Parts: sequence; structure tokens; C-alpha cells
Amino acid sequence: MVLTRAFKETVKARAQKDPGFRAALLSDAVELLLEGDVETGKAVLRDFINATIGFEVLAGQVDMPAKSLMRMFGPKGNPRADNLFNVIHALQKDSGIHLAVAAA
Repeated sequence: MVLTRAFKETVKARAQKDPGFRAALLSDAVELLLEGDVETGKAVLRDFINATIGFEVLAGQVDMPAKSLMRMFGPKGNPRADNLFNVIHALQKDSGIHLAVAAA
């Protein structure tokens, strides 16, 4: 699914002004990954990254090339667990959002 520029700009604008929206995006992405919906989880994480820190800054924080991160979260990307968790850790640290897992 191709996203229009207006959609990406809308998400970025809302994420920049609404901390609850930012937290929900990151939380939803991780929850989708944990539920096994990896494709949607990666897409939401990609939206979160684009709307907040950006791939260039994230690349410096996780010591990976930005292009590798973009491929990792692209439709055909297949992130290794260690890379995925390093990214989630960096996103939590940068955003000030702390996620915790609770048994249901």
C-alpha cells in the first residue's frame, strides 16, 4: 500500500504535537509485533520513526546504516530480533516512552 505524502505529513504533524498519539503509535507497533502481525507492526514502526526521530538520527543511535534500517522496516524487510529490539530500545529512549509487557 502506497501512502500519500499528505498522510505522512498528517501523521508527523500529529505526532509532533500529541504525546499520547506518539505513545499509542509505538505501543501499537510493538503490540502488533507481539501478536504476530509483523508486516503491520513494521509499517507502524516505520510511520513512528518517520514522524519522530527519523532514520538518519536513529541510524546513529543503533550504529546501523539508515538505508539498512529503511529496508528492515520496508514491506520485504526481515529484521533480526537483536536489531529490532535495539531499535525499539532507542525509540523508547529518544521519545521518553517506556513500554512494559504484562501477562494477560
